[in-house]
Amino acid sequence: MMKINKFLIRKFGSPSVLSWETVVIEPPTASEIQVRLTAVGVNFIDIYLRKGLLPVSASFPLGIGVEGIGEVVAVGDKPSRFKVGDKVACIGGEPSCYAEIINFSSERAILLPEELDDEYVAAAMFKGLTAEYLINRCVSVQPNQTVLWHAAAGGVGQIAIQWLKSMGAVVVGTVSTKEKAQQALENGCNEVVITSEQNFEDVVKNVTAGKGVDVVYDSVGKDTFSRSLKCVKQRGTMVLFGNSSGSVDSFNPAVLGSQGSIYLTRPSIAHYTGDPRDLQTGANAVFAAIREQRFKIKDINRYALEDAASAHQALENRLTMGSTILYPSNYT
Repeated sequence: MMKINKFLIRKFGSPSVLSWETVVIEPPTASEIQVRLTAVGVNFIDIYLRKGLLPVSASFPLGIGVEGIGEVVAVGDKPSRFKVGDKVACIGGEPSCYAEIINFSSERAILLPEELDDEYVAAAMFKGLTAEYLINRCVSVQPNQTVLWHAAAGGVGQIAIQWLKSMGAVVVGTVSTKEKAQQALENGCNEVVITSEQNFEDVVKNVTAGKGVDVVYDSVGKDTFSRSLKCVKQRGTMVLFGNSSGSVDSFNPAVLGSQGSIYLTRPSIAHYTGDPRDLQTGANAVFAAIREQRFKIKDINRYALEDAASAHQALENRLTMGSTILYPSNYT
């Protein structure tokens, strides 16, 4: 046993509830590996957990963090496909990655290609997996189809838009500032809407000659949901995969029929990567997309692991573009 530092949550709330504590970590169990983390990805799902917007099976105190990259430092007794020194990604499972060292299920760990550095993988892995399942498996976007993507300059948005463009899709993106609009255009958006200056419904009508888009990807939720539905073409699809502005509390399904027999889905990455085989399939697709340069990571916001509260505050207030990474102080 040894002592490590990690974040725990003892109540839900603002970034101030993140508690940096020294705890004892046990040796890995037979089916686990022990990983010294070198980079930790920050994702909106972490904010949802911190605020109490996700169902949790454990009691307080809770860990936090669904994405960590690092080096295997110990292996459990059960025969494993990993060995000490391997570089791995720890994705999903019980949130715990805001830590210096973690024990992680060897079944869910992903062996990383040697050519990818830790920072790049931490910036790309979870967000890349999210983009992959949304555009390939949740809805299989086809060449020349038109997509509306909200929060186009965010971590998932930047990856997804580049990937969609490589597939031949037409993309309308929404952003909150002129700076983010420029980034979204550089990533491949055909049209960008600054939401404080324009109505994205009007832009969609112009781009699609009034027909609407094939797919809307909406991670904003409450502030955009009803207007997003109006942008979907007849028998098109509305994908609500987040709620950064708040949850959609009430909805009449009859609206889907009156607006053109629209399909509505509320997917979760947990259901697309919960099976280790699906997780590996998604990871292989992300690695292939990186090798084929379907997307590149352009913006990385860097924080010390101990400063996770500041990272949350910046992300929650939409002050960032691209991916946000935490670095444990034990990494040199």
